[in-house]
Amino acid sequence: MRILLVEDDALLGDGIRAGLRLDDYAVDWVRDGEMARRALIDQSYDACVLDLGLPKRDGLTLLREVRARGGMGNALPVLVLTARDTSADKVAGLDAGADDYLTKPFDLPELQARLRALLRRAGGTASPVLVHGPVSLDPAARRVTIKGETVDLSAREYALLHDLMNHKTHIRTRTQLEESLYAWGEEAESNTIEVYIHHLRKKLGAGLIRTVRGLGYQLGEVD
Repeated sequence: MRILLVEDDALLGDGIRAGLRLDDYAVDWVRDGEMARRALIDQSYDACVLDLGLPKRDGLTLLREVRARGGMGNALPVLVLTARDTSADKVAGLDAGADDYLTKPFDLPELQARLRALLRRAGGTASPVLVHGPVSLDPAARRVTIKGETVDLSAREYALLHDLMNHKTHIRTRTQLEESLYAWGEEAESNTIEVYIHHLRKKLGAGLIRTVRGLGYQLGEVD
């Protein structure tokens, strides 16, 4: 899954990006509101972690613009992460369209948990564990099992499976999967997605991922 991190503090931003990468997210990090605006126009993200006190364009202004555009901008989960900690600040952030509001200083595990909760709701489920047939994926533990047995997956295999299970009713194109797995500066080989799908089929069952000819991939049936 691909996250846009908008944070102008270099040390804090680097730490947050590293922490989110530990959860196997692809993270694009920008440090001002104008760069964030362009990124949200040019790229598709599963969620956004947004500071408010930003150079060039304030976070609240950016958030209102994103929501006003409608379409995918309305569906994007946004977690505000800011030092503005008064009740009035929180009300303003939530009324501007934030889905959650976390104040600095904060604990990284709480940020990770809140982000997982946002992604669950965006995916239409309240359960902390994603289930498809005998396959279960626990984002908090980064653990995948089939019929109760743990399956060892690489970070990219896990991220690809997470994307497919989070969009289980959709056909995901190759481009969408690449964008979900790779942040800026990370290049995918031409057949990378196909290789990871091949590995997942071997480990979890040939029917787990079906190829929809000319369109992409979707979860199938697993015995």
